[in-house]
Amino acid sequence: MSHRPVSWTTIDRAGRDSRPAIPTGLLSAKARIDMTVRTTRRPLFAAGQFDRGAIMSAAASAARAHQERFGCTWGEAMSVCLTAAWRAAKMARHMAAH
Repeated sequence: MSHRPVSWTTIDRAGRDSRPAIPTGLLSAKARIDMTVRTTRRPLFAAGQFDRGAIMSAAASAARAHQERFGCTWGEAMSVCLTAAWRAAKMARHMAAH
């Protein structure tokens, strides 16, 4: 029977590396989207449907600010902000159901 050494550091590091990375500025993008929804009074989820126009509009306005703040490309900014907008819309759907 062969003995195989177990390195708990390697196992822990592998587990940590397998976690998805949180994009830079995701929390600030979510805060900007929440503020946009409040100021424009255009909900992301209403009448049992997602308002894709409101989601895109909120994400685009947040992406402009995100791009200025973090100095990333437009594609990266839109990716982060669309992720935040859809998460906010899904949370609004969840809150409407309960």
